[in-house]
Amino acid sequence: MTHTIRKATTDDAGKLAELAAVTFPLACPPTSSPEDIAAHVANTLSERHFREYLADPDVTLLVIDADGGLRGYSLLVNRPAGDPDVAPALKVLPSMELSKCYVHPEHHGLGAAAELMHASLQAAAEAGAAGVWLGVNSQNARAIRFYEKSGFHKVGSKSFRLGTTVEHDFVLERPV
Repeated sequence: MTHTIRKATTDDAGKLAELAAVTFPLACPPTSSPEDIAAHVANTLSERHFREYLADPDVTLLVIDADGGLRGYSLLVNRPAGDPDVAPALKVLPSMELSKCYVHPEHHGLGAAAELMHASLQAAAEAGAAGVWLGVNSQNARAIRFYEKSGFHKVGSKSFRLGTTVEHDFVLERPV
């Protein structure tokens, strides 16, 4: 796969929303209802929301651009953790949140996710972060293995509302 990892632009917002609609459901537990997943995508991963993320000076959005098509993205948030379960668990400060990190399923196992992670950690370091944290669903074994392989370790847990259900996430952290 020939690709480039670059900062997203406002022109990418529609493609990001399309990619998010494909990738987000893969991170959900099998018990998640299609209605809850669709509601989350509509309420946080629409083209309008990606335009808002791109306009936020505290957000860094990276994309894997493969010949004009987006095959992955990450979203870093450079603000102190606001979640009362997360903030006290973090030890490597200042820290950035890796809020989203997804690769299209056709590109799983090809090294694209590792490259995106490397670029995301580099962007966090360049922004002055000493550490990066993320939340991952406690049932998403594949993602947990990937994050652990990427140097993250569990420091806590938090709840995440997905539509009408409350999911349980592990909080993982690593230095940059």
